[in-house]
Amino acid sequence: MVRTIKPEEFMSIKDEATVILDIRRDSDYGASEDIIPGALWKDPTKIDEWIDTVPRDGQVIIYCVRGGGVSNSVVDRLQADGINARFIVGGIEGLKDSGGMVDRK
Repeated sequence: MVRTIKPEEFMSIKDEATVILDIRRDSDYGASEDIIPGALWKDPTKIDEWIDTVPRDGQVIIYCVRGGGVSNSVVDRLQADGINARFIVGGIEGLKDSGGMVDRK
């Protein structure tokens, strides 16, 4: 299963995503004023509490700050649970660097 999506590809398919999840750590989420439009924040340390609410059909796009360890561990868990999930390469910062739109929280 494909694990990543480049920011440019995400920008072209974002309206087709079933759900977009912001999985930045609580401290990173709180320190930022930005969010990808339509994204829902989920605490990555509490994945056991929310994984059953993630749709099993369609595609799920996740992102953290820079697309590193947090995104990798969460996408592993989602895919292991049968969810078609990918993470944005470079996270929200990579999306912004590529000209992607973000909203103020």
